[in-house]
Amino acid sequence: MTSNPLYDPYRILMKVYGEKAYLKQAIADTYIEELYRSRTVKVAYGVIENDAYFTFCIARYAEKSPKLPVRVLLKTALYFLTVLKKKRYAVTDFAVELCKKLGKGGAAGFVNAFLRKFDEEKVQAALPQGDEGVLIKTGYPAFAYKKLRAEYGCRAKQIAEAKSAGVSVRFLSPEQENAAPYLEKASGRYIKTPFSGGYIFENFTRDFAYDEGKYTFQSVGSQAICGVIKPCGKLLDACAAPGGKSVLLSEKCGEVTAFELHAHRAELITAYARRAHRDNITAVCRDSRVYDAAYEKSFDAVLCDVPCSGFGTVSENPDIKILKDESVFSSLADDQRQILQTCSRYVKEGGMLYYSTCSLFACENDGVAAEFLKNNAEFILEKIDSPLAHEKKKFGLQFLPDTAFGAGFYVAAMRRSSLNRPSATAPDASAKKADASAEGAPGEGQ
Repeated sequence: MTSNPLYDPYRILMKVYGEKAYLKQAIADTYIEELYRSRTVKVAYGVIENDAYFTFCIARYAEKSPKLPVRVLLKTALYFLTVLKKKRYAVTDFAVELCKKLGKGGAAGFVNAFLRKFDEEKVQAALPQGDEGVLIKTGYPAFAYKKLRAEYGCRAKQIAEAKSAGVSVRFLSPEQENAAPYLEKASGRYIKTPFSGGYIFENFTRDFAYDEGKYTFQSVGSQAICGVIKPCGKLLDACAAPGGKSVLLSEKCGEVTAFELHAHRAELITAYARRAHRDNITAVCRDSRVYDAAYEKSFDAVLCDVPCSGFGTVSENPDIKILKDESVFSSLADDQRQILQTCSRYVKEGGMLYYSTCSLFACENDGVAAEFLKNNAEFILEKIDSPLAHEKKKFGLQFLPDTAFGAGFYVAAMRRSSLNRPSATAPDASAKKADASAEGAPGEGQ
């Protein structure tokens, strides 16, 4: 069975489509034939990236939508046909064989007929123009694209179509020594980012040097956020897992405390720090929404990289486009505000508070910063800048995928003045609400 190239991608994709699992987790939880792992992962990502287009293809050649297992099988086969350009007869044979072995023999005839008569040129000719066509080609959900259009106008199409520039790698110190063999091997097929140790490779295969802490994988947006943060003594990374920002910030801050809600993710931070040979990071398993008097005014700087819709990272996480709906904004709004409000109390007088997301939308970005500043007079907005292309919003910097190597992030900075005024939000109320929903709060950070 494992010799069928459609099988492993199909099993992964059924977890995403059928069980609503995130793609990275589905891959991690699925036994994959190791010899073909690279191809399997490429196919799984590719099917998700082209989901709306493949749905359109199926609708052109099927009188009614087939059941989920057959749809997933067809989408997998279509990827082999349209992207990998494999022979039609081979893809058809594999698809029919898999259909039968999955106990879907009754649909084998339909699958066979569909793949034999499928004509991509006719499908391409039938693609609608305008926004409808953009939605099909990019897979962007209508609700998110509507927000893009409202906030960015004609640029929305470019943002939605933006692709990842490649594999983002950060070489740890000594940068030149650790990077040299990989740059030579890449033969010029890489981009140097504006950040120390940062490179984007067309292709990059993890090897033993990763485990030795010579390099790590970190998105350019994550590096940009860390670049905005000023060196300091004690820093709190409030939503830290898996620990990329904590490790990078530990290079310019004396001590880093990393909060993470879930114990297994807090362990990831500790493991990350150990691999990077950083001994000034302490991972703490706790809910950043719930106030703890022990941390009152304890930090020179606090970073709140809060849970968000994640639409700034769809080039790396295409499953966001099929797993999230419009309710994501309202479901996370309280968490974003509670984390920022609660953790602001941990900032020393004269210290810095940073708010960041991997979102493109004002309701999660400038809107949250504006509301916080309105309700907390002891904090004042700080001017910040970045060498990575960005837009300057009223309160923070917005990085957009079409000009920032496929990355979409936001960051704002606020300084706590010497005024000692009470917080506008009662911590007890926040704590009670947070206790009721603590287990469901997602963690962020890279």
